[in-house]
Amino acid sequence: MTVTATSVDRQDQPEPPTAPPRGARLLRLVPAATAALSGVLLYVSFPPRTLWWLALPAFALLGWVLRGRGWKAGLGLGYLFGLGFLLPLLVWTGVEVGPGPWIALVVIEAVFVALVGAGVAAVSKLPAWPVWAAAIWIAGEAARARVPFRGFPWGKIAFGQADGVFLPLAALGGTPVLGFAVVLCGFGLCEAVRLGLRWRRTREVRRSAAAVALISMAVPVLAAVAARPLVSDKAEDGTATVAVIQGNVPRLGLDFNSQRRAVLDYHVRETERLAAEVKAGKVAQPDFVLWPENSSDIDPFANPDAAAVIEQAAEAIDAPISVGGVVERDGRLYNEQILWDPEKGATQTYDKRQVQPFGEYLPMRSLIGAINDEWTSMVRQDFSRGSEPGVFDFGDAKVGLATCYEAAFDWAVRDTVTHGAQIISVPSNNATFDRSEMTYQQLAMSRVRAVEHSRTVTVPVTSGVSAIIMPDGKITQRTGMFVADSLVQKVPLRSSQTPATKLGILPEIALLLVAAGGLGWAIGAGMRGRRAGGV
Repeated sequence: MTVTATSVDRQDQPEPPTAPPRGARLLRLVPAATAALSGVLLYVSFPPRTLWWLALPAFALLGWVLRGRGWKAGLGLGYLFGLGFLLPLLVWTGVEVGPGPWIALVVIEAVFVALVGAGVAAVSKLPAWPVWAAAIWIAGEAARARVPFRGFPWGKIAFGQADGVFLPLAALGGTPVLGFAVVLCGFGLCEAVRLGLRWRRTREVRRSAAAVALISMAVPVLAAVAARPLVSDKAEDGTATVAVIQGNVPRLGLDFNSQRRAVLDYHVRETERLAAEVKAGKVAQPDFVLWPENSSDIDPFANPDAAAVIEQAAEAIDAPISVGGVVERDGRLYNEQILWDPEKGATQTYDKRQVQPFGEYLPMRSLIGAINDEWTSMVRQDFSRGSEPGVFDFGDAKVGLATCYEAAFDWAVRDTVTHGAQIISVPSNNATFDRSEMTYQQLAMSRVRAVEHSRTVTVPVTSGVSAIIMPDGKITQRTGMFVADSLVQKVPLRSSQTPATKLGILPEIALLLVAAGGLGWAIGAGMRGRRAGGV
């Protein structure tokens, strides 16, 4: 007699796993989507928009998705935040060369944001976590500003705050302190909302946690208000009348380089037009004239015809001109500013020190050429770096020079002031980036630098936007894009130094130590927790 066990077997068999409901699966994507969208929100806070305050909810949302998570989740969510922020912010890098370099740049730069995300997740369980988290963000910016290829600081939080209430903090501690204040306020907002929701639910909130949230939001604002007297438009060493020339270019895009003589002639023509207005009494006589980067890509030391037309322009305006030239010396190529006196000719030079990778020189040339030989043809010869700060003597005025890309680097602007600059000039060439947001992002950097060092900043650009910026960061004159124009204004000469100028890199080092302390505490707490769990 056989006995069947079918019914028994069926009862003993485990139930097959059921797939989670579709709603639950979608819910898991919420943190990832929030991280990416909060990155986009941070991008929207940047120029040319004046929505600086959107940086606060952007970091509040980032804090919400990272708080309490493990470092691996923080790494992934941070990377998504970085992509959401940097992909639209840096789209201009692919205007003329296609999406390949743009995507590659963003993929690499977002790694730094991913590491920040892992760090923020690690410290988010600590008391006063917004402080540690904000310091970690600044540590990530410090790393991005130095590696790889000598760094790429574009997208520093400080550069999105030219219209914001926090801007005076630039004079207190430079871009690290300004950026720290914004991020701290954003993470503080996250903590305040979290505690508010807990209070509604449980009617219980720790006083210390509530105090941290309120202090994180209040102290940056109060510090910004207190820092306002650090910036002044007062003329300490008299005034100077400066002229900024925007000659324009024959056409947009990379092939403007093939029209080098035309670009030089355009700047000569605009300078002579201004000279005619001066002689007619319509415009004040300038003490000196500032031309943009690449205004003479023809080497005036090797080409007498280029030197002759520059001399012609200087004589017409009856003032020395700072000319942006491309100069070959001892077999090396330099992006050079040349002080051209109407009587003495070329008297001083400044060679750009922070040259742009993949734009002015090509790292790993052989490897890049193996991938795409068209990219190597765009940078046929690498530019060499200068070694000395640029400060031109225009009579009684000393003008510090930070050529284009250099304006993004704290040290490249600061050391012109510590070497005596009473005015800062940022000669630039943005013609290769069409009408993209790059011009406005760079202009905002110059506004932050004006406040940081309490100096007038002039921005002569080949194709616009050229501008004159007062020491309080306000633009008093500006040009349009892709038009020939000139700006003339009497500006204050200043020699006093702000705390940011005097302190230099020290505020950044202090914040790096805070970040390291927070991470050390979080790692130690995690190790103690694992040992306790093992026991």
